Amino acid sequence: MASDNIRELVATLDKVADAGFTTGDTWAFAHELCQNHEGNSLFDWGHAICHRIEGDDANAAYWYRRAGRSPATGEISEEWKTAREVMLAAA
Repeated sequence: MASDNIRELVATLDKVADAGFTTGDTWAFAHELCQNHEGNSLFDWGHAICHRIEGDDANAAYWYRRAGRSPATGEISEEWKTAREVMLAAA
């Protein structure tokens, strides 16, 4: 069920946030979750966040467009706070 997967994505990105928004195994798992649900706007937003974390702004911009969102320009922690609330509300 998509809502369970959204909760899993939130939990995984929370761990990425706790690690200071760095790439690594947990980031790779979050990225994989997003890839597995391509076409769902919330996962596409998560995909954009993943690429923003790794510093790939061009790829992030693509996923923001797919998610129907403008690219974020502020602190990633602030974007994650907003995304987290939206995702959990939809779960």
